[in-house]
Amino acid sequence: MRSCISAIGIANPEYSISQKESYQFMGKAFGLKEQHAAKLESIHANSGIERRFSVIPDFSGNDFAQNTFFGASADLEPFPDTAKRLKLYEKEAITIAVNAVNNCLESFDSNFKASITNLITVSCTGMYAPGLDIDLVEKLQLNRNVERTCINFMGCYGAVNALKTADYICRSNPQSKVLVVSVELCTLHLQKTNSLDNWVANALFADGAAAVIVENTANRTGKGTCLELEAFYSEFMYEARNEMAWFIGNTGFEMKLTGKVPKQVKEHIKRIADRLLNKANLQFNEITAFAVHPGGRKILEAAEEALELPEEANQFSYEVLKDYGNMSSATILFVLQKQLYSPNAIEHGNIMGFAFGPGLTVESMILKKTQ
Repeated sequence: MRSCISAIGIANPEYSISQKESYQFMGKAFGLKEQHAAKLESIHANSGIERRFSVIPDFSGNDFAQNTFFGASADLEPFPDTAKRLKLYEKEAITIAVNAVNNCLESFDSNFKASITNLITVSCTGMYAPGLDIDLVEKLQLNRNVERTCINFMGCYGAVNALKTADYICRSNPQSKVLVVSVELCTLHLQKTNSLDNWVANALFADGAAAVIVENTANRTGKGTCLELEAFYSEFMYEARNEMAWFIGNTGFEMKLTGKVPKQVKEHIKRIADRLLNKANLQFNEITAFAVHPGGRKILEAAEEALELPEEANQFSYEVLKDYGNMSSATILFVLQKQLYSPNAIEHGNIMGFAFGPGLTVESMILKKTQ
């Protein structure tokens, strides 16, 4: 008896920022000289991203005096402290999350919400209590006795852990209907330290939300195509724990992201893929499609090289990266949304997925697309 993803919905905040606008904003705010400004421009131009979304309007403006979140000065001072950033998270995250859920539930009957038994929320960019989970119950008018699980601060692989948890729930209780909601407001945590790692992080991360319905296949309410959750495998490389990290600082959450991450992905992903296949009792040639977390263009290229994949295998990951940037945990769900609904997706077959985060952790999964 298996569980499956019956529906996926996505949403983004209203402010859309081109990479050119982002580069211009960052260059001025950091006060970069010509050589460093050229490096920052190159990072943006080669990111594989064309546009990102943010809850903050300031990034697309040329007049710092018009800033509404950052300080109204060329150096963004007074620079927002952590309390101000999390206050905006509390205000904005619920709206984007609700939009994603409504998008997800479009194909269900209006009374489906009453059947939701479990709610799993995922986020690493903000926390408060009573939190996003309780706000979602109230805004969506879910049952007050819905069982709630919060997955926080796990980074870009958090949504895979949520799917894994939903899978456990639906296998243990076939009547369960699990709503998974991932929402990340990464741009709240802009840091202005002039370092290469910080420039890369500021050029990649964005805001977005995704919602998923997971059900037992024997008791599906959703109609049509679904993604069956076949197998999961997780492994972390403690020797690489300093290559990616996420800390709470006085001016928001501080990302540590070194240029060695793609190298670590390239070195370890093949071994992890083999162990995942062994767990699923499959051969690599039985994998029909891929869903790789687009943490950055170099990470996708590293996965392709290690797994000997053509660039087309990561088509949807590149599309999500180009149109949305890296939205941390929500990003892999955007890729799965394309695998589920895109007319260019496979009609049926096995999908191998990966997400990467602090640890350095690799979460992997196999899903089977079926009618």
